[in-house]
Amino acid sequence: MRIITFSLSLLLVIVNMPGVATGRTQVLSEPDPEPASGSVVCVPGIYDIAPDDCQPLGPSIVLTRAASEGVPYPILPLPAYSPDPALNYLPYQYFRVNEAGTPVFPSLEDGLDNQPSQYIDPGFLYVSYQALVDTEQGGFYQLRSGAWIRAEGARAAVPTFQGLLFSSTPDNSFGWVLGEANSYTTPSYNSPKTGNTWYRYNVVQVFAIQEAEGTTWLMVGPDEWLDYRYVARVDPRTSPPEGVDASRWIDVNLDEQTLAVYQDNELVFATVIASGVETLWTRPGLFQIYEMKDAETMSGATAADRSDYYYLEDVPWTMYFDERRALHGAYWHNLFGYPRSHGCVNMSVGDSHWLFDWANIGDYVYVYDPSGRTPTDPSLYGSGAP
Repeated sequence: MRIITFSLSLLLVIVNMPGVATGRTQVLSEPDPEPASGSVVCVPGIYDIAPDDCQPLGPSIVLTRAASEGVPYPILPLPAYSPDPALNYLPYQYFRVNEAGTPVFPSLEDGLDNQPSQYIDPGFLYVSYQALVDTEQGGFYQLRSGAWIRAEGARAAVPTFQGLLFSSTPDNSFGWVLGEANSYTTPSYNSPKTGNTWYRYNVVQVFAIQEAEGTTWLMVGPDEWLDYRYVARVDPRTSPPEGVDASRWIDVNLDEQTLAVYQDNELVFATVIASGVETLWTRPGLFQIYEMKDAETMSGATAADRSDYYYLEDVPWTMYFDERRALHGAYWHNLFGYPRSHGCVNMSVGDSHWLFDWANIGDYVYVYDPSGRTPTDPSLYGSGAP
């Protein structure tokens, strides 16, 4: 009997020990709270002065440093949107003629009989055509003039790049990347790369500009820098240039190869251009649009031997502002962002169409080169060309 009594007593003790499962839920007592120590981390933000009730650590350090360098928080998108793609449409088809030139025939029959009425001289040649006819003697293009040429060359693919429209003037500079480029964590080619790669016509915002190691660098994001030579930049104006006594004007930056349009002293449009090459510069100065044509045939040569002869039919959306220098569409190249022309300001077809619809006779065109590399001596300039 002692043995049995002892066993029962031991079992009761074990069952009532804390933490021993009995098939019923155990309710344990609440532990004492941990005593407070240190401070809480602030909500991520910009803190010029550390608050008393939190520590601006982690992301706040990055944001505060970026703000001190000109990068806002949050980074807002540009107040911009894309123009109507339909502006790229042209009622013309273009054909690049063989550089050796070509005979021109008054009719298809004359072409088949090889009886030309004139010749297009050798050079940089584009014609506008309305029909292509295949014959046993090869293809023939009928030009918009009604004449015919042999199909010896290549059809032109019209570039479709377009700039940006703006609902208001941005607070900071922006631009278009001109070619594949890697960004760096500091303004130095010796610093680590960010891992980001930018491509042609990507749009970037510019928050700071810094000279380092003989190169100008653009801050395009927190701890992200691009060599300025890879970007065609627009620095928005807040007031008209000297001499402009109107609230609307066209701003052409030869150094950056950009064009900006202002209305009511607000930026409304911007894009990338191609201005005159060296010795055939686009002339700096203040001008006014004096003639506008929705299509124009341009031809000529500047070299004594006419080795640079050009012939371009139906150049679209042409706005003359300085003798024969004009703002116009260029269907024959896609090298916007680099000097390319004989003095005119080349734009994409869609951009020139938008500008043509916006512009009026008498609108100001302000052409300038902030680098000072473009000469201003009037004796160095002829009448200009595409």
